[in-house]
Amino acid sequence: MPEQPPVLAALRAAAADAGFTMSCEDRTGAFLAALAAEVPAGGRILELGTGVGEGSAWLLSGAAAEGVELVSVELDEDVQAVARKHLGDDPRVTFVAGDGGAWLEAYRGESFDLIFADTWPGKFTHLDAALKLVKPHGTYVIDDLYTQPNWPDGHAAEVERLLRELFARRDFTCVRMGQRGLSSGVLTAERSRGGGGGGRKGR
Repeated sequence: MPEQPPVLAALRAAAADAGFTMSCEDRTGAFLAALAAEVPAGGRILELGTGVGEGSAWLLSGAAAEGVELVSVELDEDVQAVARKHLGDDPRVTFVAGDGGAWLEAYRGESFDLIFADTWPGKFTHLDAALKLVKPHGTYVIDDLYTQPNWPDGHAAEVERLLRELFARRDFTCVRMGQRGLSSGVLTAERSRGGGGGGRKGR
């Protein structure tokens, strides 16, 4: 597993002070770092759901020191302020405060090599808008696919609906990863240049 980003301890302390419990776990973070390491120079990463910045820290730790851009969108400005404080000096990252769904609807810029959707928009809503922004052979990632104690009533059905929709697509190849008890459940989807699709379901 890659080493934890040095800033992670400060981010976790701030999250605890704020009562924020939705950050990605270490195994997911390490996987994000590995994916970010594959983004080429001049490449772009989109994170939907900054939180306090733990996912951002992992992505930045894996990305090239120069020439890779991370755009991170978060609805809660107070929560994102933690990430801005600890990560905002990194010239590779741009933090956007606002509704992720509205941002996806309005965005007209370049597409992304890697998208990590860690909030409702781009995952349970606005899925097509997010997937359209993935470059050919780029990767879309989601986590929290195994039952969590804080899930609201009916959320399990939403997860199953999302998985059916993703695995039915012909323009992405999906792989569900992780084992219960070892991770929160991660799915990666790679965009094909044309045709193909389907996927494999892990346990």
